Amino acid sequence: MTHGCLRFILISLLSVFATSPITLREAAAPRRILMGAAVSSRHLDDAKYTALIASEFSQLEPENEMKFGPIQPRPSSDPQPYNFAPADAIVAFAQAHHLAVRGHTLVWHQQVPQWVSKGQFTTSQLASILHDHISTEVSHFGAKVYAWDVVNEAFNKDGTLRSTLWYNQPGIGFAGQGTKYIEQALEWAHAANPQAKLFYNDYDAETENPKSDAIYAMASDFKQRGVPLTGIGFQAHLTIDFDQPEKLKSYAANLQRFSDLGLELHITELDVRLKDSNPASLNAEAHLYGEIAGVCVRNPSCKAIQTWGVTDKYSWIPFSFKGYGWGLLFDDAYQPKPAYTSVLSALMKNGKE
Repeated sequence: MTHGCLRFILISLLSVFATSPITLREAAAPRRILMGAAVSSRHLDDAKYTALIASEFSQLEPENEMKFGPIQPRPSSDPQPYNFAPADAIVAFAQAHHLAVRGHTLVWHQQVPQWVSKGQFTTSQLASILHDHISTEVSHFGAKVYAWDVVNEAFNKDGTLRSTLWYNQPGIGFAGQGTKYIEQALEWAHAANPQAKLFYNDYDAETENPKSDAIYAMASDFKQRGVPLTGIGFQAHLTIDFDQPEKLKSYAANLQRFSDLGLELHITELDVRLKDSNPASLNAEAHLYGEIAGVCVRNPSCKAIQTWGVTDKYSWIPFSFKGYGWGLLFDDAYQPKPAYTSVLSALMKNGKE
């Protein structure tokens, strides 16, 4: 497709949008897809930010507020070990606006508080700490959080398990036993809330590659043995280089093989980072967003499309990828970008097929 043709299509879609003000939330609903965004409690006093969330999205996920470090900054022996207030504020906002809440994340090798990471604990002590953390956090939110990223980013690019505090440094007692520690975390989360949907979440596993192969092998094993794994979260932090026929074909095939296991699929942290915001770049971004959304809506097991943020104004990208930005559906003035219209079109078109 030429840039000129794409530009014409996007202009036409923008014209349709202007006369048919349907939101992402409304367009996704017929497909039973939740349209989500990662949010920060720090911005809940921004009226434009909250109005956009309430109108366009049907799901929220705290960017940081439910991670181990922010939510349990002190040991359980402390009079006030947990800091639920920021996460509670997000949950309260979600409930007031009829939004589902996705929890993120219970087990991760980053954002671990120093009292844990530097505590020189034994494996049995670490197991007790993690069990207590998972049980307390999941129980605290109960039915207010319908799904959890239980374990996040446990695999290396080559498919081996990442060396972490929870796995083998010294781990919670399953070092050298493969994915057993992930299984244990899922079991603890399930015991704390048997109704919650439980996910494994990772990046660079969108296509068929060594990492996604390893995740698939784990998921297949868990499903066969009845481990409480509901689904897989595919982060999808992308660049426009992903918009290639072979990559998109591999992406669709990869999601399908997980679907064939009976797993639910969520796109959990979608953004498409750019080096500039000129029209050609924004149109290329829009095309890729539409392709990603289209893959999801054509797979009945894909139940959520979630962007990692709401507006470019508060995006993590410029801080984490120097020289990049402009990765979300709304610009820094809260206006919908071509990518917004492309996702909306994909949801509406495929919803009619």
